Amino acid sequence: MSGSELEESLYALDWNNSISVAAITLVSYEYILQLEKEATFVWERQWSAMTYLYLAVRYFGVLIAITCACWGGLFYISEAVSYGIFLFFQWGFSVYFCLAEVILIWRLYALYNQSKPLLYILVGFFLPVVALYIAVDIFLWSRPSAISMQEIIITPAVKYCTTSFHIGPMPAIYASIPVICYDILLVVLAIAALGRHLRERKELNMRPNAYVVVIVRYHVLYFVL
Repeated sequence: MSGSELEESLYALDWNNSISVAAITLVSYEYILQLEKEATFVWERQWSAMTYLYLAVRYFGVLIAITCACWGGLFYISEAVSYGIFLFFQWGFSVYFCLAEVILIWRLYALYNQSKPLLYILVGFFLPVVALYIAVDIFLWSRPSAISMQEIIITPAVKYCTTSFHIGPMPAIYASIPVICYDILLVVLAIAALGRHLRERKELNMRPNAYVVVIVRYHVLYFVL
């Protein structure tokens, strides 16, 4: 390894480790910060299907975030294990986003007074999105011809694995367009429901329902993030 390559690898490793530590810190801080509210509003109440779904999204998301932060240089992981972990969090991202969108659909269903036509439309559009997630995960991440792991050896004691992509970014970009359009549909419906709710409350000289405002806020945050 030449001097410039060594410097570049050290810089990449240092940058990766800094981001990893920051990510683990933020995830841990957010978890601790919300733990008391979670215990009050989730664990101590009667459980429902939404409770299980919320907990699955929350803790599976924490698992994926920590796994992703630890992968790539913070700890040494062999190429074979790195590839397995990479597949886990790529497929995990898809599962996480699908579960999160199920929650959004469920909330919209509640905001629109349990409208069955709206539910059928949202689910009808959601199923192709799920199929698209699966197709992308198979085509882009699960084929050795599309992606592989490469071990970077800086010194015998300092080495890490990185990802080598053998396919351009365009398939992923094209595949993301329908998903983004679907997310836009969800956030527009949420904002429309909030607008209707605010008008109705204004006519009655009543304050907006805090739960409706919170639901729409999280819809918007999910779309932005």
